[in-house]
Amino acid sequence: MGPEPVAIVEHSSGVNINFILNASADASPTNVLMDAAAKHTGFTHIALEITNVEAVKRQLDDHGIAITETVEFGGATFFFVRDPDGNVIEFHKPAA
Repeated sequence: MGPEPVAIVEHSSGVNINFILNASADASPTNVLMDAAAKHTGFTHIALEITNVEAVKRQLDDHGIAITETVEFGGATFFFVRDPDGNVIEFHKPAA
């Protein structure tokens, strides 16, 4: 699905798990996701589905949280931030 090979398992409650299928064999454990070229297998981040991209970006900006990557694909929008501990959080607005 999308520009990267990802398998998605979705529960009817809306919870979904994304499996990264193109992990780099030499990936450093310090590079986690979109702001680094290396891909990783296993748990890399949480993703939160949103309905208003601009409102969420405005809230992040108001709190001084930098967006590390933005991807638009097939009408969907994905963007990523890091929490203070370096964990990746994805915000995702599905295509209409």
